[in-house]
Amino acid sequence: MSRIALVASGDLRESANTVCWPAQAAMEEKLGRVIRRIGHELWRAHPVKPAGHGFISSQREGMDVFAEIDPDMPIIVAEAVWQYSHHVLPGLTSHRGPILTLANWSGQWPGLVGTLNLNGCLTKAGVTYSTLWSEDFEDDFFLSGLRQWLADGMIRHDTSHVAAFDPGTCADLELVNRIAGEIRRKKIILGIFDEGCMGMYNAIIPDELLMPMGVFKERLSQSALYHATRQVRDDEGRAVYQWLRAKGMTFHLGSDPATELTEVQIIDQCRMYIAAVRMADEFGCEAIGIQYQQGLKDLLPASDLVEGMLNNDDRPDVCRADGTPIRAGRAIVHFNEVDECAGLDGILTNRVHRALGQPVENTLHDIRWGDIDRSGSRDDFVWVFEISGAAPPAHHLNGWAGSESYRQPPMYFPAGGGSLKGYARPGEIVWSRIYVEDARLKMDLGRGAAIELPREEAERRSQATSPEWPIMHTVLQGVSRDRMMAHHKANHIQVAYAHSAADADRAMRAKAALAQALGIEVSLCGVK
Repeated sequence: MSRIALVASGDLRESANTVCWPAQAAMEEKLGRVIRRIGHELWRAHPVKPAGHGFISSQREGMDVFAEIDPDMPIIVAEAVWQYSHHVLPGLTSHRGPILTLANWSGQWPGLVGTLNLNGCLTKAGVTYSTLWSEDFEDDFFLSGLRQWLADGMIRHDTSHVAAFDPGTCADLELVNRIAGEIRRKKIILGIFDEGCMGMYNAIIPDELLMPMGVFKERLSQSALYHATRQVRDDEGRAVYQWLRAKGMTFHLGSDPATELTEVQIIDQCRMYIAAVRMADEFGCEAIGIQYQQGLKDLLPASDLVEGMLNNDDRPDVCRADGTPIRAGRAIVHFNEVDECAGLDGILTNRVHRALGQPVENTLHDIRWGDIDRSGSRDDFVWVFEISGAAPPAHHLNGWAGSESYRQPPMYFPAGGGSLKGYARPGEIVWSRIYVEDARLKMDLGRGAAIELPREEAERRSQATSPEWPIMHTVLQGVSRDRMMAHHKANHIQVAYAHSAADADRAMRAKAALAQALGIEVSLCGVK
């Protein structure tokens, strides 16, 4: 009988670790039974803590745990929760034995998102790993993959849906080359409000990969954003709030700021929005990314409402000191969780879609989960794309009037703040992801559709995840669930709408050609 080490990376916030621990414990119990049944022993390499959870909850703790693990031992990183990859990445970079990242198939916290992020980090770091996912750890796909890993130290998934992009299939090469030339000549600034959110090593693009294409970083501090927010007058913030209400947005207000959304929190978010627009203008940033988690969460309400406003062409005006509006009627690209891969993607999308007359609003989402349609209204496998921030109201059914704001969960956001919840409208989409592999920038693109499900089914899915957050029900073209999981190198995926299927195909190929013209290695996924 061989011994297999198990580690579980968790959050940096103890409030999240304790709340989420029961889901992790249940997953580990199931996994242990399966491992024993096929003749192996699962050894938990770090104990359950007196605090009431068994997660590695800091980078230093992770290093200390790995120092006591035989570096040649097979190891499973099992995740039923969102986790901070840098807690375990240092140990995995020097581990010599076979590595398996493993997720439960659940939208609850979720391990699916945490595992995809860890996979993206390992890919960027050049660490060899295998990955698996399962709802109950009893299905044939999981069991055959596990046996293959135990026998060979590696799992070989089907990724035949991925093919190199041929620029000859783009009908807009002249336009693309003009945009690429302009970017290189005039250059672009990404405003980075504190790099490296939530241990997402995969979300940091090395400067030397950006500079040749004409993209540079302005490294800003969230403390500067906090100060700038505090300089915005209360009446200015209230005017933005009234603009949102006049547009028909619904705010679910309460009186207890510890657990409920209050007007004071919303006005502070509106003040942050004004400050962020002015700082983007001051530093000449085409896009900005707010880390928004550690640090800022203890000082201000969450930035999610801010981010959604920024990513919408139809947004409240913000003026300079001389009274002139800043980029009136134009989105200021915001990349949630300061994911620089999403920021670069967002800029390319904005440039291409505006030039082609397509909707420019775009956002990242977590690949949160997926399920069959339990209402029986359709036969497709339907993904749940969901993110707490950055989703623009233009993506929602009925726009601003179809958008709502709920208090963000206290275990993540002690100072509260409202979300920008909505159900994505049906329509053709282009999805994409930029990532780092082999010290090169790469991009995957594909096609799909956001769909409208019966209300009860849509609500079931929302309640199975984070019901406060915006949600997109998505069917991907030519990419099965397992092929997507096998190849995707991030927890995040970028999405943008087009007016029709033909427009989406054209926009996808134009963005692919632009990325390639800038030196990014491009693949199309599931596209003939």
